Amino acid sequence: MLKSLKSTSTSLILLGILAVIVGIIAIAWPNVTILALVILFAIYAFMDAGLQAAQAFSSRSAGPVFGHLLLALISLAAGVVALVWPGPTAYVLVIVVAAWALVGGVVEVVAGFGSGETAGTRALFIVSGLVSVAFGILLFARPGVGAVTLALLFGLYSMIYGFSQITAGVQAHQLGKSFRPLSELKNTA
Repeated sequence: MLKSLKSTSTSLILLGILAVIVGIIAIAWPNVTILALVILFAIYAFMDAGLQAAQAFSSRSAGPVFGHLLLALISLAAGVVALVWPGPTAYVLVIVVAAWALVGGVVEVVAGFGSGETAGTRALFIVSGLVSVAFGILLFARPGVGAVTLALLFGLYSMIYGFSQITAGVQAHQLGKSFRPLSELKNTA
């Protein structure tokens, strides 16, 4: 178990350091972060196109072959569009995030008025829902600024997550140092 705690603590610390580095890069160069997200989307679309084509050619009947080939072509086109026109692709991604924040926020506000929860939990649902709704409205109103804002928020989140992982790793490491196997405790008694 002692080795397990050391391994876990090292993994958490390394993960935290990586997350902090990614966060710093995202905050220092938000436009690069936006472009990276667009490229990741394109890679995903190309992979999906390949998988759909593979499924089409492994199917035994014509109906699924046509459907999978059509999906493969759509995914291939989406990947090409993302790479050829990264600006409009980033714009669409911001609109999708805006819609997600708006709808998710409304659901959270509605859940806040649901029964069965404590007053604190209901208040938390309502406040977080209102923040999500406001964020969604802002992204819809200013999608160009919204892309940079998303990159900066991603960077901030990544840094906070990274520091929390480093802290957890240090705590796990300290726990590993103070850990004594049960067999040692029996011998001292």
